Amino acid sequence: MQLEPAIRDVFSQLSASLSLLTTEQYCAPSGALSGSSIGQHTRHVIEMFQCLETGYQTGVVNYEKRKRDELIETDISLALSLLTEVQMGIGKSDRNLTLEMDAHDQSAGSMSFPTHYYREIVYTLDHAIHHMAMIKIGMKDLNNVEMPANYGMAFSTVKHHACAQ
Repeated sequence: MQLEPAIRDVFSQLSASLSLLTTEQYCAPSGALSGSSIGQHTRHVIEMFQCLETGYQTGVVNYEKRKRDELIETDISLALSLLTEVQMGIGKSDRNLTLEMDAHDQSAGSMSFPTHYYREIVYTLDHAIHHMAMIKIGMKDLNNVEMPANYGMAFSTVKHHACAQ
């Protein structure tokens, strides 16, 4: 799959940034993140990919049924281990899936839509980059660490900036 190098790059950036943090910084609520922590954003990224992995096996992806495992939010070593594990699971062949989500009106139940694995990988990767942008803000707020300029930036934006220069 052509996306594997991009996924490896994103996970490598995320892992490297987490390695710069103490446990206290990883867990600390950030005013710049409306009180959420870098750990919470990291957990969200990991669990989105875990949902896709589960969905690949079952044929139904439902991102709303994330575990919300608080241990991932507080244990950097666990988060780094899970990032490695998730990355190793990427690269499957494409297949049709069903995307399931709750309706806006809870009484209406759930909705489902046809999708496929590669489309969901693109979505999940883009979603991870969005959360990395939040993590970058949180890191600046907590410890003033300078992050790489392209950290948390969409690939299309990186290309646009390169062309503009």
